[in-house]
Amino acid sequence: MFFLQALRRRFPCSMLIACALAGMVGTMPVARAQTAEDEAGFPGYLQLLAARARAAGVRESTINSVIPTLTFSPRVIQLDRSQPGGGPSTGFSPFAPYRRTHVDAARIAGGRRQYAANSALLAQIERQYGVPGKIVLAIWGHESNYGSYTGDFDLARSLATLAYEGRRRELFADEFVALLKMIDRGVPRSKLVGSWAGAFGNPQFLPSVYLRVAQDADGSGLADIWSSTPDTLASIANYFRDAGWRPGQPWGVAVDVPASLDRASLATTLISPRCPQVFARHSGWKTMREWRVLGVTPQGAGLADDVQATLIEPDGQGRTGYLLTGNYRVILDYNCSNFYALSVGLLADEIAR
Repeated sequence: MFFLQALRRRFPCSMLIACALAGMVGTMPVARAQTAEDEAGFPGYLQLLAARARAAGVRESTINSVIPTLTFSPRVIQLDRSQPGGGPSTGFSPFAPYRRTHVDAARIAGGRRQYAANSALLAQIERQYGVPGKIVLAIWGHESNYGSYTGDFDLARSLATLAYEGRRRELFADEFVALLKMIDRGVPRSKLVGSWAGAFGNPQFLPSVYLRVAQDADGSGLADIWSSTPDTLASIANYFRDAGWRPGQPWGVAVDVPASLDRASLATTLISPRCPQVFARHSGWKTMREWRVLGVTPQGAGLADDVQATLIEPDGQGRTGYLLTGNYRVILDYNCSNFYALSVGLLADEIAR
């Protein structure tokens, strides 16, 4: 679904869900026409990628098994340039419509089925990684609808094409080399299909993320995030642990916010180096005790008095708000979008309800 983690780690994100789709590229340049020149120049660029892979220690047999098979993909460039989010924000956009389509009955039911079928496995994963099973399942549900669609583009061709196109050459060249390293590790080339932008498998990892966090939880000898449920769930949990998930702390809680709340006095003074427009929608931090004094009250079970939380009102004043903990920001590390992170948290709560 997204060419995500590496982009978020290496570039600031300024749009909501579009930042994951558009790659945080800022204002989109005018697309140059795709001509025969691209077809002619691509083979030469592949030799540069081969040299880069060789310098990174990729086996010569792997390089020779992949590079000669690749051709330029005009379709990948067309899809890349047609993504939303290239221009400035057009203003306030409410969360409710997004929530209806992402925390929907089908995803909730699918998550509950997975929860029931894998309860022992999820309990084991939570003990090992400290990440609740419901959160892991919510990510799986959002990224590939529990594996129902993971993409059918040849990843090597897509990544090489995106690197050749040049706007994010270093990123995609590195991901191409990481893909070859996956082959060196024993991942069959037949498995290396996914989104046009290079994400693959049940959790939609990029190759560099796979190399860093993918887990062989079932002991098969391969971290199989394509067809192994244990490997998929453990790999997502390992990503979250690596990103700083705090065991035992919820992601946040829905709250009622009084109309009299002085929101201007609560505005954050911090500017995030990552995804600044996403974090700008959050208030400053206060303890739950302080929020209660201000009249901000949880709609259900609340958080402990000493938990630090920040407020967001994604549908505007007078509608449900959310107090968010540090773990919400770990979800943002997976996809730096408030709509995405809120819907993951809410789907997780529904799955476990």
